[in-house]
Amino acid sequence: MYIVTGGAGFIGSAFVWQLNRMGIEDILIVDNLGRTEKWKNLVNLKYLDYVHKNNFLELMEKNKFQDVTAIIHMGACSSTTEADADYLMENNFHYSQKLAEFCLKNDIRFIYASSAATYGDGKLGFDDDHALKNYPVLNSYGYRGSIIKNYLTELRPLNMYGYSKHLFDLWAQKKGLLDKIVGLKFFNVFGPNEYHKGDMKSVIAKAYSQIKDTGKLKLFKSYRPEYGDGEQKRDFIYVKDCVRVMAWFLENKEVNGIFNLGTGKARTWNELARAVFEAMHQKPNIEYIEMPENIRDKYQYFTEAKMDKLKRTGCPCDFMSLEEAVKDYIQKYLSQDDPYLK
Repeated sequence: MYIVTGGAGFIGSAFVWQLNRMGIEDILIVDNLGRTEKWKNLVNLKYLDYVHKNNFLELMEKNKFQDVTAIIHMGACSSTTEADADYLMENNFHYSQKLAEFCLKNDIRFIYASSAATYGDGKLGFDDDHALKNYPVLNSYGYRGSIIKNYLTELRPLNMYGYSKHLFDLWAQKKGLLDKIVGLKFFNVFGPNEYHKGDMKSVIAKAYSQIKDTGKLKLFKSYRPEYGDGEQKRDFIYVKDCVRVMAWFLENKEVNGIFNLGTGKARTWNELARAVFEAMHQKPNIEYIEMPENIRDKYQYFTEAKMDKLKRTGCPCDFMSLEEAVKDYIQKYLSQDDPYLK
């Protein structure tokens, strides 16, 4: 049995789709469907059963699940604007601890979702190497030397969501688990099955609706002189590429650690916008609007995954270009009557 937490969510349901493509249907989905539209992500998929996330831990601790091959832990509150810190601590941090400990105790493959939000403002870069390193220092006497630091401990997330993910990364490292489990720092993921996410949907999904309804797309203005309007850069990666990498880790159990999962190539919002207009066979029409004040000091102007570590494992990283992925997403899914993975 394969257990996918967050299995009705965006990346989780996409991974269930990937498992189905591999001929795997013995899948237990763990999630919290509630009154959301997430159930629609499951309609085209094949799986064994569904368990509510609040019941799963109790059932797990009572050993109700036998012959579990892997737990793919995608379940979490992924809202970067969630203000309930206690909820994030319990749901994103402590829940993950219990799953990891269960997997290690029972020799079960454990793959979990971290996040690029752990990198904060990006001043320290986007390096997924968690080894000790020499950092230059300058003391009050002008002496330049170096100090050995753990890069992971130096990261400062900008929001509570990123911090909750960072805490688990730190806990796993402190416990010496990073040679036994896999953590994936997802960058800007987009693609089918994200429709239930509301304001947290990708700009591609939002752009398609805006352009279809109004003929134009609204992007945030820049508030830094080094970036023009729409020239902020992100590492956009298609969900189909993400789940292929996840499947590779599932089959290569000797490879463990924390890894970035992006394309390794930052692209501007303007380039993304042009790709959307092109896929919709329309001329670009972009309007730049004010960014809400409550997110201006937490906004990431640049993200780009450092992919060397993943490539060294032998994992195939031949990802689709932004233009190819946007075209696939819009023409095969967003513009179709049934936009879900199947």
